Amino acid sequence: MDTLSYKTISANAATVQKEWVVVDATDQVLGRLCAKVAKLLRGKYKPNFTPHVDCGDNVIIINADKVRMTGKKWTDHEYVRYTGYPGGQRFSTPAELMAKSQRRGAKAGMHPLFLQVLKGMLPKNRLGAKLLKNVYVYNGGEHPHQAQTPKAIDINKLK
Repeated sequence: MDTLSYKTISANAATVQKEWVVVDATDQVLGRLCAKVAKLLRGKYKPNFTPHVDCGDNVIIINADKVRMTGKKWTDHEYVRYTGYPGGQRFSTPAELMAKSQRRGAKAGMHPLFLQVLKGMLPKNRLGAKLLKNVYVYNGGEHPHQAQTPKAIDINKLK
């Protein structure tokens, strides 16, 4: 009798159960917070994780303006982007990206600093681009997603 009594279950778009979660970024270190949020977006904390399927949760990050960085990274660290034109390499520090988000109020949940950091922690393909649309970042403690009844989680409890 060589039959197996178990089966490997692969998630697909029909069987995935996505939830809405709220994460408070107050006094959290940016990189450590984003690493855990990237795992939430990916679905790695779920038992039915499938690498090629969007099985992660929708994440709302509040109080993004109260995040901190260690050392002198606010002014010394540089993010590089390229416009696509000759001589179009642009550099920006985390302090500049944070000021940019506070000027425009992080409209529609698009916070340039968090999106830059999270984008580097997600897969570099179409799935990563799709996962990045599942995160919403707001500077204040309020968010417009109350209709989805998100549950607040303590990010420090996750590994």
